[in-house]
Amino acid sequence: MTASAFEVLEVVFGPGSISWLGEEVRRIGRSRAMLISTPGRSGLVERAKEILGNAAVESFDRAVVHVPEETATAAREAAEVSRADVLIALGGSSAIGVAKAVALTSSLPIIAVPTTYGGSEMTPIWGMTRDGKKETGRDPRVQPRVVIYDPDLTLSLSPRTTASSGMNAMAHCIEALYAPDATPSTSGAACEGLRLLASSLPRLAGSPGDREQRADALRGAQQAGWALGQVQMGLHHKLCHVIGGAFDLPHAETHAVMLPYTAAYNRDAARDAMRAAALVLGVEDTPTELLSLARTIGAPLSLQEIGFRADDLPRAVDLALEKQYPNPAPVTPERISVLLDAAYRGDSDYVTA
Repeated sequence: MTASAFEVLEVVFGPGSISWLGEEVRRIGRSRAMLISTPGRSGLVERAKEILGNAAVESFDRAVVHVPEETATAAREAAEVSRADVLIALGGSSAIGVAKAVALTSSLPIIAVPTTYGGSEMTPIWGMTRDGKKETGRDPRVQPRVVIYDPDLTLSLSPRTTASSGMNAMAHCIEALYAPDATPSTSGAACEGLRLLASSLPRLAGSPGDREQRADALRGAQQAGWALGQVQMGLHHKLCHVIGGAFDLPHAETHAVMLPYTAAYNRDAARDAMRAAALVLGVEDTPTELLSLARTIGAPLSLQEIGFRADDLPRAVDLALEKQYPNPAPVTPERISVLLDAAYRGDSDYVTA
């Protein structure tokens, strides 16, 4: 068991480390755990129950992407009725997101056991969809107290999920590098996350059972998530949250598609950040390399491919402009329209121009 150098939470890392789950519940002084997962994680939930024994008092398996308000409400009610005193999120961003929604109103501590590379377990950022619009915010109550990274739990990830989730984590790194409040610490973590992910993801595309590369990808996601959690989010994350929540697009796949395009959008306005990323990646141009990597690892390459419709482009532009947020390049209706149209069609010329 190894602890992270980050002071905001405890990190347990290593193969088989899920076996420490019961010990971590006791260590933080809790005894009534509510397990939160998606329906497809029943095997992992049963394993957690075996480890926890009588400490597992509730299981909520209805977590879904983008955390609809009605799902958050149901999970909050389940936590209250069961008198849970700790939340255990088992899975990816959907499970962790629902746990954060419960913690936001209850202040219950979260123990996260991530099984993808989304990185949300390392952030105090929450998101919830209400009336077709996804809202996000920051609150220390939603920051997990403990994160258990067990590479063995990621061995069954499909190539598509591995690729998309990994690109999602890389998006955290890129945005952390050009954030207006970036620091040497956040930039260092972002560069290290980028290095680990760029190295491990192509190897995992060919050898999905490689435990060493799975561990490196998790380490990269940890660094990426922490870096993003310390800075303000820009165009990429705001755009992905808006169109993902409004049009019910898959979370990781939306990030994977958009990353090369948003990086290209900010290329000229964030030259230092793009240069730093290029040095880590060993290339001349960061957006071009991100698109090449997406192709290599089998990530989706267009919004059309993941279910976005051309008829929704005008509304997506309007939603993207509803709120102001920091971004290196100016955010204008004309430029956002061109960006989204290119991402919809998978127009590589937009990225490599």
